[in-house]
Amino acid sequence: MTKAPGSREGKSSGRGQRDLRVRVKTAKGRKLSSKLWLERQLNDPYVARARREGYRGRAAFKILELDDKYRFLVPGARVVDLGCAPGGWCQVAVGRVNALGEKSGKPVGKVLGIDLQQVDPIAGAEIHQLDFLSEGADETVKEWLGGPADVVMSDMAAASSGHKGTDHLRIVALVEAAAGLAFDVLEPGGTFVAKVLAGGAETEMQAMLKRNFDKVANVKPPASRSDSSEKFVVATGFHGRRADVQPD
Repeated sequence: MTKAPGSREGKSSGRGQRDLRVRVKTAKGRKLSSKLWLERQLNDPYVARARREGYRGRAAFKILELDDKYRFLVPGARVVDLGCAPGGWCQVAVGRVNALGEKSGKPVGKVLGIDLQQVDPIAGAEIHQLDFLSEGADETVKEWLGGPADVVMSDMAAASSGHKGTDHLRIVALVEAAAGLAFDVLEPGGTFVAKVLAGGAETEMQAMLKRNFDKVANVKPPASRSDSSEKFVVATGFHGRRADVQPD
């Protein structure tokens, strides 16, 4: 690993400041895409901040920034995190809903993390392996939660196919499925938050959310990389399951 020009061997910038961006040497067997990804990780301030603050990934800052704006992770809230691995969103939720009971005088919330794979334990969160698309998953979730949820959130993304249009369709289908579970487990007035990829195929999904929630916003938080097509839908004020039934 070497450093960019600006080290003792390199040249200083026009303003007399060093370019401290970390460069990665091309190694035998390392693809260019891997080299570029590693460089981006090493130079990403959110990655460094996640390490300092003990979060399991930079994605934690996306839900922090969304909650700073919309205030859905409040003390006492019951939260379901779908596709919770590696656990950064759960970590944020635990602190904000007071799941550990550390905020004296504040209601104590509950955080339920669900994923297909095993996830290392998170203090204050209850983690389960479950396919949320399986039959009866909604009742299982409510049983684990001890009642309906106040927030259902998802940072899930389908495995990349390498084809932008296909990936967009896959993630829209995943968000629609997550919304379907949210309709079954959310308390009236609840919130649904999910990652989507911009691409134009989400019109029906947006319409479905607008029928079922008071407000639907599409947001790209600062922690989302500028070159990423991801955005997040934040739907607040759930009407209740009966609102999903449309008149003839």
